[in-house]
Amino acid sequence: MLKSSSIFTSLVTSGLMTLPLQAFSDEAQQSNLKATDHAPIGVMGDHLHKKGEFMFSYRFMQMSMSGNLQGSDSISDDDIVTSVTAPNSSMNYVRVVPQTMTQNMHMLGFMYAPTDHVTLMAMVNYIDNDMTLTTYSGASGTTVLDNFNTASSGLGDTKLTMLYSLIDTPEHKFHVNLGWVLPTGSIEETDQVLTPMNMLTNLRLPYSMQLGGGSHRAEFGLTYNGNNDNLSWGAQGLYNLALSENDEDYETGKTLKLSTWANYGFSDAVSATARLTYNKTQEIVGEDENLTAPVTTANPANYGGTLLMAAIGINTVIANKHRVAFEYEIPVIQDVNGVQMEMDNMFTIGYQLAF
Repeated sequence: MLKSSSIFTSLVTSGLMTLPLQAFSDEAQQSNLKATDHAPIGVMGDHLHKKGEFMFSYRFMQMSMSGNLQGSDSISDDDIVTSVTAPNSSMNYVRVVPQTMTQNMHMLGFMYAPTDHVTLMAMVNYIDNDMTLTTYSGASGTTVLDNFNTASSGLGDTKLTMLYSLIDTPEHKFHVNLGWVLPTGSIEETDQVLTPMNMLTNLRLPYSMQLGGGSHRAEFGLTYNGNNDNLSWGAQGLYNLALSENDEDYETGKTLKLSTWANYGFSDAVSATARLTYNKTQEIVGEDENLTAPVTTANPANYGGTLLMAAIGINTVIANKHRVAFEYEIPVIQDVNGVQMEMDNMFTIGYQLAF
């Protein structure tokens, strides 16, 4: 927790946050838009627009992972290579262990409201994955051979969403989220890997290093927003599922995501946010027969689980058009299926322009 606090403090005291709060306040007072009008920047599809309005958004999201969990408990590398099986490999046990993973995601969003009750949204992603792994020598034992890196980058899956308003009053807003995910991200990424026989060879990367899910997916959900003076709050529930297997004969797991947040305004232009997010994801169904490496991430059973994240952030509004926001998340509870990497943190910075 000390590490998380220090990182957040450095964010607040650097960059855009060093601008005088009074400058934000003076510009925000020229309009009715307040920093508390939006959910934290990590929440997608949280609000509608009035008829004829557009909005452009850019988000940069970074997720960091390190070490491994079995269920909710840490598991050492030596325990993994001597006790965890590799069912899709020619070897009995896992011989390659993930150490760290970083995912950087650039997200471009576009919103347009054809009516007061309907807002259309499109989200395009560019993903950059990087993973460090350790290879153990031979078919058994705990002798480390060496470390190596794999990487993948490119266009991710694209999401199209319709937001339909059910309740729209000054104090309470409630809408439906209906989404369709297009499989524009590659599921055939490869890279060089170090085998337990001390050979470098080009192989299909595991599921977590691919850029998309490969299937059309549907998303259904509900979002609520409430506000009172300098305080706003909200909740969102989204259910996401694949509509079919992809071309590699598997589908990523169904996901339930529940978020609740509060947003306190220091002024019309600056607010602080807090959020809790619960994710429940099922394991991958089916398998890619091209994934044969003796690594935990090649096993479909080592995906999915339960994750509870806590987040803090900052919202700012400038001149009734510009919103700059930050959010930093850390895990509170992690309980994974099988053996998986442990989540460290997630950071999101975003800019939105409404016109």
